[in-house]
Amino acid sequence: MEGWGQVWDLVGEGGAGGFLIALCLGLGLAAATGLRAFLPLLIVAVLARFKLMGVDFGPNFAWLESNTALIALSAAVVAELVLDKIPAVDSAADVVMTAVRPALAAVLVMASFSQADPAVAPILALIAAPVALIGHGAKAVTRPAVTATTGGLGNPAASVAEDGWAVVLTGLALLAPLLVPLAILVSVWILWRVMRALGRRLRSLHRRAGETFFGRRTNALLGGEQSPSDGRTGA
Repeated sequence: MEGWGQVWDLVGEGGAGGFLIALCLGLGLAAATGLRAFLPLLIVAVLARFKLMGVDFGPNFAWLESNTALIALSAAVVAELVLDKIPAVDSAADVVMTAVRPALAAVLVMASFSQADPAVAPILALIAAPVALIGHGAKAVTRPAVTATTGGLGNPAASVAEDGWAVVLTGLALLAPLLVPLAILVSVWILWRVMRALGRRLRSLHRRAGETFFGRRTNALLGGEQSPSDGRTGA
């Protein structure tokens, strides 16, 4: 699109078009934060620090672009990216992040639009929190299934895919916010396909496990039985 400065101008004027763009932008950042808690905030904070694309957190959120905040966010991004690729640890981290990701999504959107309109910013923040929670929930549900169906070998690949999609959603929010709803629909479609594939895989594994268990039990029972004729012959 045309840059955040013009988005803020439109939102500040109260136009429906400007609010729509701001809403799509906020949804994109929230959806990305649902996948990666700190990465979208770090990207936008860096833009605000160097006054790129018209991003301005304003005095109330200027602390987010301070040296201390940027260093802390960078460390948090590295830690999240690494831990999310370790089987079992990733699911444990998701439990911790259940409250963190929605909260950070609200803070990010609130900071991004606090200069545009004091009334619009909290509305967008309230919308962003549940959107991030939904994205987080989808991630938290699918990851244990990936672990179960691949023995943990698929977790790093799934994590890298989520990393990339979080970057894509953040980029679309910043550069082409009106494409964000389409990207979210694509996300839902991909999630549906993945869940179907994982469900089939889990059912197949359960069926094989059941066949193996009952097969062994049957063989043990048959092997331990002795026919009456065998008993008479032995006598």
